[in-house]
Amino acid sequence: MKNPTLDTWHRMIEERDATALDAVLADDAVFHSPVVHTPQQGKALTKLYLSAAIMVLGSANFTYVREVIGESDAVLEFTCEINGIQMNGVDMIHWNADGLIDDFKVMIRPLKAVNLLHQLMGQMLKSMS
Repeated sequence: MKNPTLDTWHRMIEERDATALDAVLADDAVFHSPVVHTPQQGKALTKLYLSAAIMVLGSANFTYVREVIGESDAVLEFTCEINGIQMNGVDMIHWNADGLIDDFKVMIRPLKAVNLLHQLMGQMLKSMS
């Protein structure tokens, strides 16, 4: 099933280029981080977190290994390795009637990977502000 929103997302991941986020995020987008206990609300915060994640997780070994796609939702399972730690996770994406992402949730395993991601995302977000 072709989906312009997911096609754009995949292109951003492949190119490690977050500039298209403005075109695919809804103004009321919410980001659910695996390491921050509160949802990050609004397009600006969602863009910030997703931009940082693209830089931290985006590498030659980042691969989506399974996709389950519905009419307005997708679950994308991924694997990657960072600093010798194997990471497995899912991106759960919902888009509105206009095709804009309004909810993005990331879940990561194992705990060692979550802890590494927490550290790396903190450093990336600090460098971006």
